[in-house]
Amino acid sequence: MGYADVGSRLWYESHGSGRPLVLLHGAVGAAETFAPLLPALTAWHRVIGVDLPGHGHTADTGRPLRYESMADDVAALLRHLDLPGADLLGYSLGGGVALRVAIQHPGLVRRLVVVSAPCRRGGWYPEVLAAMAGHDERTAERMRGSPPHRLYTRLAPRPEDWPRLWARSGELLRHDYDWSAEVARLTVPTLLVFADADSVPTSHVAEFFGLLGGGHRDAGGNGSRPASRLAVLPGLTHHDILGSPALPAVVLPFLDHPVPGPG
Repeated sequence: MGYADVGSRLWYESHGSGRPLVLLHGAVGAAETFAPLLPALTAWHRVIGVDLPGHGHTADTGRPLRYESMADDVAALLRHLDLPGADLLGYSLGGGVALRVAIQHPGLVRRLVVVSAPCRRGGWYPEVLAAMAGHDERTAERMRGSPPHRLYTRLAPRPEDWPRLWARSGELLRHDYDWSAEVARLTVPTLLVFADADSVPTSHVAEFFGLLGGGHRDAGGNGSRPASRLAVLPGLTHHDILGSPALPAVVLPFLDHPVPGPG
């Protein structure tokens, strides 16, 4: 584990051995938030966790946070580590970054797993969008002592930058985007994973899966289906899905078994 200078100076950590699987965390998180999944994932894979710009061990770069630029940073890290054809799993904000890596650098991604992230900003529930709109330095002060703040102060090179991270995250989350057309052109096999009580409504989940070719017709007797997959995990929310053993239980078969194309 350590830093890689790839334009940005990114922190990454590596666990286990086997086919590489890169994990991208959620907003104001860090690679460490995937710890509950590591025993299951490292049994079969070399798992590389990345702290995105301004998060965890990775210092603030001074530039605005954008999905597209963070995706370029992750792609540069994959090249630096000589990991062409890696699998990517991103959660929430990291799901958006992972999706952008597959869109912007398709040759670097073998399979993609998007967990609890929409493909357009309007895919979040309205109350979630309203909460995102309130992320600024003033509300950062009210978050002191919260689990994300405690994580940041323990890992960050400059713990005093907490208000800046919270505000930069808010500015990113207020920024409109719609990647529907680009998602519809993706060819990388993709697994979408959502909780049944997620911050993303099931109507958008169905829309997202439809863009990947799913849900348009009956599979028929020969099981004809798209290369991409959908899993909705019961009894979970956006906030506890990472701690559930149900997540690796659906991710590992997708990563480790052949994905047939349409029949």
